Amino acid sequence: MTSTAEIPDYPMTRAKGCPFDPPPALQAKQEEGPLAKVRLWDGSTPWVVTRYAEQRALLADPRVSADITRPGYPSPAPLNGAAPISFILMDDPEHARLRRMVTAPFTIKRVEAMRPAVQKIVDDLIDEMLAGPKPVDLVTAFALPVPSLVICELLGVPYADHDFFQENSKVLINRDAAPEQRMAAVGRLNGYLNDLLGEKLANPGDDLLSGLTERIKTGELSQHDAAGIGVLLLIAGHETTANMIALGTLALLENPGQLALLRDSADPKLVSSAVEELLRYLNITHNGRRRLALADIEIDGQVIRAGDGLIMPNDIGNRDPDAFPDPDRLDIQRDARHHVAFGFGVHQCLGQPLARMELQVVYSTLYKRIPTLRPAADLEEIPFKHDGSVYGVYSLPVTW
Repeated sequence: MTSTAEIPDYPMTRAKGCPFDPPPALQAKQEEGPLAKVRLWDGSTPWVVTRYAEQRALLADPRVSADITRPGYPSPAPLNGAAPISFILMDDPEHARLRRMVTAPFTIKRVEAMRPAVQKIVDDLIDEMLAGPKPVDLVTAFALPVPSLVICELLGVPYADHDFFQENSKVLINRDAAPEQRMAAVGRLNGYLNDLLGEKLANPGDDLLSGLTERIKTGELSQHDAAGIGVLLLIAGHETTANMIALGTLALLENPGQLALLRDSADPKLVSSAVEELLRYLNITHNGRRRLALADIEIDGQVIRAGDGLIMPNDIGNRDPDAFPDPDRLDIQRDARHHVAFGFGVHQCLGQPLARMELQVVYSTLYKRIPTLRPAADLEEIPFKHDGSVYGVYSLPVTW
C-alpha cells in the first residue's frame, strides 16, 4: 500500500530542456502500471490513469461521471458558485440536451464550407508578417489572431473586443491565479456575453449566439446558461488552437526533417496526418480529463471504488508505447488519428472538426509561404506556459 507521503502532487512538473514531453514523474508512473494515486490542491487523492487503453475505456464507461458538482469530483480548483457550470461538466441527459443546441456549426460539412474564409485569414496575416519588420512574435502576429478571428465570426462576437476576452481567458487558464481573480474574470466574461446576447435578442444575426437567442425565446435555455455556453466556446475556440499553431510550429522547427517533409509535399493526406501527429505529440491540455467513479471498477487487479476521483492526462495517454510505437518521436507519417487529444466518448471535443480544419490550413500554408522560417531565439529562451492548464508558449520570436 502506498503511504500518503509517497503520493505525488498533481499536476507534475515538466523537465526543463524537454518542453514537448510529459512530466518524467508521469512517464515513470505509466511504466509502473495504468493506475496511480496523486494528491490535489485540496488534499484529496484521486487516481491518475496513465495508459491509453484504460483512458479510452473509462472515458466511454457509463459508470463514470463528468458532473463537477458530485462530492469527490477531482476539481482542479475551488468551485465558484456564482459561475455557470459548462455542459461539458455535466452528465446526460442534460449534457446531451445542451450540447445539441450548438452542434450544427461544428459539423464537418459546415466547417468545410468555412475553409476558404479561413484560408484568406491565414494568407492575409502572412502577408502582413512579410510586409512588416522582423523578427516577429508568431503568437501575437499569427497564432492568436487566426483562431480568434474564426471563432468571433462563428459566434458573432466583435473581433475588436479580442484584447478583453483574451486577457480574461489567460486568467482562467492560469493555474497560479487566485480564486478571487478567477471569479472576477468569469464575472467579466459572463457579463460581456450576457450583454451581447441581449443585443442579439433584439437584433439577431446569422451566427451561433443569435441561434442561442432562439432557444432563450422558447424557454429551452436561460440567458444566464446561454452566456455560459458562449464563454466556453469563446475560450476553447481560440486558446487551444492558438497554442497548437505556435507550439506545433516550434516542434516542427526543432524537427527540420519533419518540417521539410511537410513543407515540400502537396499531398493533403500528409497535411492531415501531420495535424493528427502534432495533436498526439504535443497535447496542449494538461489538467487531465476529470471524472468520478459511480460504481466499483476493476482495472489491472486494482479496484477503483465508487466515489473515487479519476484524472486522465491525455499527454501521457498519447505517449503510451502500446498505442503509439516509439511515442516520443515526432513522425508526421504516423497514423495517429486514434489519439485522445480531443478526449473520447460522449464528452469528446465538440469543436474538433473546426480545430482540425484550421490547423490543416495553417500547417499547409505557413511553411510554404515562408520556407525559410526559423526561430529568432534559442529554445531555452522561449517562455513556455508551465503555469497554464492549456500548454504552449507565451511568445515565439521568428524570422526568415
